[in-house]
Amino acid sequence: MKLTLEIDPRSGFCNGVVRAVQQAENYLQYSRHLYSLGAIVHNAVELERLKKKGLEIISIADLRQLRNDVILVRAHGEPPQTYALARANGIQIIDCTCPVVLKLQERVRETWLRLKESNGQVVIFGKKGHAEVNGLVGQTEGDALVIGSLEEAVAIDYSRPVALFSQTTKDPDEYRRICDYVTQRRPDAEVYDTICRQVAQRHASLVEFARNHSAVLFVSGYESSNGKVLFDLCRSVNPRTWWLENASQIDFSWFREGDTVGICGATSTPKWQLEEIFIYLQAATQE
Repeated sequence: MKLTLEIDPRSGFCNGVVRAVQQAENYLQYSRHLYSLGAIVHNAVELERLKKKGLEIISIADLRQLRNDVILVRAHGEPPQTYALARANGIQIIDCTCPVVLKLQERVRETWLRLKESNGQVVIFGKKGHAEVNGLVGQTEGDALVIGSLEEAVAIDYSRPVALFSQTTKDPDEYRRICDYVTQRRPDAEVYDTICRQVAQRHASLVEFARNHSAVLFVSGYESSNGKVLFDLCRSVNPRTWWLENASQIDFSWFREGDTVGICGATSTPKWQLEEIFIYLQAATQE
């Protein structure tokens, strides 16, 4: 079967994940192990690679039992309570919170403190329970309202002042619809553009990439929130889009003779994983 293959040049780790992985690898050059508070990236294949180097994923419950060690805080960030717990337990932190997320945390906290004076509320559009969202809610001492969709925006108390933020990796178009709905209900609502520019640009480029190929392989961990958003985006413009974590999941019945196959991924998908899929397909379809 003859296929034309192309890797999306804009896919691969976002800058925040690149920085976190690099810092983990740098530390593990000189140490046998490093604890990561939560998965450093939502990608099982990349996690397995880092695990072999000595990275060990731990939870908050594990952190409570840890003393005088070193942990890595991933790009998603953490709430203030995590840092307080680490200090109390003599834990050194390698802080890899993405600068975009860190700036958002600061803005959320400043806004929440200001709105408290007028009984206002901070609303965050994001995935409930996601690490980044937990970190943002922590800036408000648990007081923020998290909504996961336009339909959930009805839960906002529009009799009170509103400040609206978004998780940095959410769909820009969906957030725009939510912003429009909220400002229609509350014209003086404060609406903040907090989606990462790199993520927003990837949405536009992926639409074009998916349209320009007859079939698309979207490579990402199934646990990735950004992966779910970007896969749905690709499939909305190209129904012949398949989501996979590794080359073993490829079904050759997906393809037709002469297909142009685009290979792309989430912000949590390393470039080497896309190249691995490319090489596997290339070898398997050579005549």
